[in-house]
Amino acid sequence: MTYAIKNPHKIVPHLRRLARDTWFRLRTRDHVSYYRAVMRSDTARDPEGAVGSHNHRRWLALGRMQFDYLVEHGLKPECRMLEIGCGNLRAGHLFIGYLHTGNYYGIDISPDILMAAQETVVQHGLRDKLPHLTPVRDLRFEFLPDEHFDVVHAHSVFSHSPLHVIEECFAHVGRILRPGGWFDFTFDRTEGKEHQVLREDFYYRTETLLALAGRYGLTATFMDDWERLPHKQSKIRLTRSVLT
Repeated sequence: MTYAIKNPHKIVPHLRRLARDTWFRLRTRDHVSYYRAVMRSDTARDPEGAVGSHNHRRWLALGRMQFDYLVEHGLKPECRMLEIGCGNLRAGHLFIGYLHTGNYYGIDISPDILMAAQETVVQHGLRDKLPHLTPVRDLRFEFLPDEHFDVVHAHSVFSHSPLHVIEECFAHVGRILRPGGWFDFTFDRTEGKEHQVLREDFYYRTETLLALAGRYGLTATFMDDWERLPHKQSKIRLTRSVLT
């Protein structure tokens, strides 16, 4: 109530979103189907807005921020990279241009946003770099080979995912990582009670995700320097634990 009083301009948009999302939940069988419907609706209105960018300048800035961070933290042109939730290639267009031909793989649960990703490839003259863009139903990575990727990246994916979806990813991502490879992901961090808003936005405690990663043989590092960048989410890096 206090938030509504301080932000009256947000009440009507919130009610519209609530009505739309309730309708989608009633017509879908699981979270992936539900969120795919959300993305279809958002992409039809504005592909860049669908990935969380309110204008093209912000789309470019957020993509550049992700790209620069990964390059500064180990991404090389020869790396083979998988981007989970690649969207319309906000950062992906930079990764594709930087990596060697054929080394970028992007997956997303939304076929609609992947159509927008194809347009981004064309607009940025990246067809000759042969990016792999694939729609998926889950995060089991069953169609991908063992130890194939040096880098796996997921930006603003787990911020929209219930814990069982994150656990599914943790259970399978180690198989596709090469020895010495790593998986960076962002999440909405809370130091209070974990919660969700409209089944679209999920907030987790850091220790919850660290413990979950450890359950699947992954070593987790909280990336403190990411916190200084102009973004509201936090970042964790996972590597395969070394057996001794």
